[in-house]
Amino acid sequence: MSYSELAQLELMDALNNISTEAELNEFKDMVALFFAQKAQKAIDAMWDNGEIDENTINQWGNEHMRTPYRYATHRS
Repeated sequence: MSYSELAQLELMDALNNISTEAELNEFKDMVALFFAQKAQKAIDAMWDNGEIDENTINQWGNEHMRTPYRYATHRS
């Protein structure tokens, strides 16, 4: 069994014990915090390795990353 499958089983077990909306919100916050911390560690490692710097961060802040919408050439 892969780690992904084991993780899914663990999550399902945890979710089976949630009985209120407040517990669900707490669980969602906990998962969000987990992934935010992983992202922060990855960014810190990139900074420490010199892969990114203050200029990179400023460029990211000025990027417009919206998906361009294309209208169909003909509509039915």
